[in-house]
Amino acid sequence: MSIESTELNDLPEFDELGVPAVRLLQGVLYADDILAWDTLLARESDLVTYFAKIGLMLIVDRNEGMAYLKQLDDDHRTGGYERLPRLFRRTSLGYAATLLCVLLRDEYRRFEDEDLDNERCVVDVNALLEEWKQFFPYEQDEVRLRKQLLASLASMEKMKFVRKFGGTSDAWEVCRLLKARLPLEELESLRDRLLAAAE
Repeated sequence: MSIESTELNDLPEFDELGVPAVRLLQGVLYADDILAWDTLLARESDLVTYFAKIGLMLIVDRNEGMAYLKQLDDDHRTGGYERLPRLFRRTSLGYAATLLCVLLRDEYRRFEDEDLDNERCVVDVNALLEEWKQFFPYEQDEVRLRKQLLASLASMEKMKFVRKFGGTSDAWEVCRLLKARLPLEELESLRDRLLAAAE
């Protein structure tokens, strides 16, 4: 018998906890992933303990129907936890990415306040471009601005803040995770600073 097959035979019995755990390590777990979500809610304390051992905090937002992992802040990385390597890399956002976050978060706020007919917050690239242009008053090349906007959308997609909607690059769904990462109280301040920088 090979060493590999011996190791496989020694695997512990399958535990349903592994399903939401892997989903969380992949990104965000939403309530519409019913089996994984139900397991998460039933075994939340087990998951909190499991992830704490590797320096991660489990954030569960029942109202929004989503859960995600957050790296422990440096202030909490004491008592040996500072020795753990970081699982998630910190990404500092440049001007364009920060601007897009603000615009998308504002769209999500409007969607929640005014759109009673749709279940998803979907933005059109052309409408977004009109807002985008206000922050680049000295740039007259609209083709360049559009390319810059699409590149920023692609980077937001990697961060799970948006996803393409309907198989086209002209419509994007704003994900609930952005709401959690950029609360309303930060929105106004960030927008004011970006407008000041643009001027």
